[in-house]
Amino acid sequence: MITTAEYSTAANDGPNRSGVSWAAIFAGAAAAAALSLILIVLGAGLGFAATSPWADEGASAKTLGISSILWLLITAILASGLGGYLAGRLRVKWANLHGDEVYFRDTAHGFLAWAVATLVTTALVIGTAGNVVTAGAQAGASVASGAATVAGSAAGGMAANGNDPMGYFTDTLFRGEGPAPVSDDAVNGVAGRIFSKAMAGDGTLNADDRAYLAQLVAQRTRLTQPEAEARVDQVYAQLRKAADDAKVAAKQAADAAAEAAAWASLWTFIALLCGAFFASLAALFGGRQRDAARYLDAHNLNVHGHATQTTTVPVR
Repeated sequence: MITTAEYSTAANDGPNRSGVSWAAIFAGAAAAAALSLILIVLGAGLGFAATSPWADEGASAKTLGISSILWLLITAILASGLGGYLAGRLRVKWANLHGDEVYFRDTAHGFLAWAVATLVTTALVIGTAGNVVTAGAQAGASVASGAATVAGSAAGGMAANGNDPMGYFTDTLFRGEGPAPVSDDAVNGVAGRIFSKAMAGDGTLNADDRAYLAQLVAQRTRLTQPEAEARVDQVYAQLRKAADDAKVAAKQAADAAAEAAAWASLWTFIALLCGAFFASLAALFGGRQRDAARYLDAHNLNVHGHATQTTTVPVR
């Protein structure tokens, strides 16, 4: 309870008091951060409920994207509005101040509450992301050490599986004019290495490799040399088409990821601006309600503690 004398003393000391009420700012920031956490958890739960691991079931990616944007805006507006309102409503009054100064201080308190809440939330998010990155780096180091341990034993099996980068040149070294005395598994490896070498270069299968592949095909399929060469050309064309399709798909995926990242950054920026605006506006509204509050004078209370008359304390 504030008496008239106490209020007058505080009003006279107004010019010497700080214009920032950090207690109200931190209270509003704490409320904003807590409400943001509640709404984010609720939004995540709704998002998981709307998705499905099965095809053609659940919400589409476009629907989820629009819903996420709307929920982000709602979260920013509600949480920032609550924090700003509390910062403005709980701030100490300043008497004998011009109305414009009071409005400015209320708006500033709402903005500072939003700023503190945003910085705290960002620090928590960055800390969590840092822990995830550290764990990933440790896991990568473990995998790398394990790979180094088995590298020696794996090197011998790479040649047999057609993955030896020197295998192509080794095959070329032992090529002959007659039938190739190799097994089916071995000839499959030879063909795979020839195709890999051609795709890794300019994408053109040179004449010697084409003729040798046709010889291997004719030897095992009873086709004539021209028919075997036609089959080599057909299969290699299919291989190039599959590689080109994979490149196009990878490029489209990269473009889609870049576009999604750009839109996410843009809408996050808009949400932050909305949060700052509504925090300042709500603080101004809370400050007006604070200034309109009525304080009970001790002389106007009866013996039972009930008010018999209220007195409005001037703000300006």
